[in-house]
Amino acid sequence: MHIIFLDADTIGKDISLAPLEPLGQLKVYGTTFPNEISGRLKKADVLITNKVLIGQTEMDNAPNLKLICVTATGTNNIDLEYAAKKGITVKNVAGYSTESVVQITFAAILSLLNSTAYFDHYVKSGAYSTSPVFTHYGQTFWEIAGKNFGIIGLGTIGKRVAEVATAFGAKVFYYSTSGNNSNSGYPRLGLEELLRTCDIVSIHAPLNGNTKGLIGYDQLKIMKPTAIIANMGRGGIINEKALTKALDENLIAGAAVDVFEQEPIPADHPYLSIKNKQKMQLTPHIAWGSMEARQRVVELTAKNIETFLSK
Repeated sequence: MHIIFLDADTIGKDISLAPLEPLGQLKVYGTTFPNEISGRLKKADVLITNKVLIGQTEMDNAPNLKLICVTATGTNNIDLEYAAKKGITVKNVAGYSTESVVQITFAAILSLLNSTAYFDHYVKSGAYSTSPVFTHYGQTFWEIAGKNFGIIGLGTIGKRVAEVATAFGAKVFYYSTSGNNSNSGYPRLGLEELLRTCDIVSIHAPLNGNTKGLIGYDQLKIMKPTAIIANMGRGGIINEKALTKALDENLIAGAAVDVFEQEPIPADHPYLSIKNKQKMQLTPHIAWGSMEARQRVVELTAKNIETFLSK
C-alpha cells in the first residue's frame, strides 16, 4: 500500500506524521509543483493532499489510486465528479480547527479594539519612561461588553464565536449566507441591517456563489465609523480593494484579515499600502493552524485511511 503525501509542509514540519506510518509505505514530499504531480502518483494507492490541485489528468496518471485524503475541510482542489467517475473515494476532515480559529479571531479583534500594537510600541520606544503620569491615552480602546457582535456564517465555528462573544457580554446577531439557517438562539438579521447595527462583524462563511464579493464598498459604507470587521472565512468574501479604500477613508475603524484571494499575497497587494497600518491586523492564513489542530488533522486523516482499508 503506497501512501503519498504531496504537500506536508502545509501542515508544518513540527507535526508528527507517526499516525500515518503503520498504514502503508509512506512517501512524504514537503511541496509538489504541478509538473511533479503525475510522476509522484504513479504508484500511489492513497494520496494525501492539502492544497495541490488534483484533476482528471492527475487521476488518469495514477492507475492504482483508490483514495484521496484532503487534510482540510474544503475539497475544492479535487475534481470530485471525475473522482466519482473513476471510483476514487475522497475524504476530508472536519471540526479539527474550531477552537484554533475562534482563538485567532478574538486575538485579532482584541488587538484592534485594544490598540495593542500602539501601546506596546509606546512602552518599548521609551516614551512611557518620560511620561509625567502613570498612564497614557494616546489611543482609545473599547470593550466588547455591551457591543453588537454580528456573525456572517453561523456554522460550527460561527456558533463557537457567538458563545465566546456572549461570554464577553456582547449581544450577538447573525446573517445566514445560505438563507436557510433560522434555528439559532440568536437574532437573525439581513446583511444590510447587520452591517448597519453591529460594532463588530466577524465572517466565518465558505466561499461560494452566495458569498463571493458579499462585502464591497457599498456594504462597508453603511457600517458604523467605529466598527471593525474580521474575515476568518475565505478570501474573496470581502473585496480587498474596497476594504483598503474604506479604511483609508476612515469609513470603518479597523479590519482583521487572515484569508486572501491569492495566497501568499503578491508584493503589491493593496493591504500592504494602507495609509494607517495600525487599522489593519493581518495574519497569513494561520487561524486554522494551532499545534493541536494540525496534529488532529494528521490523526483524523489516519482514521480516514484506516476506515477505508477496513472495508
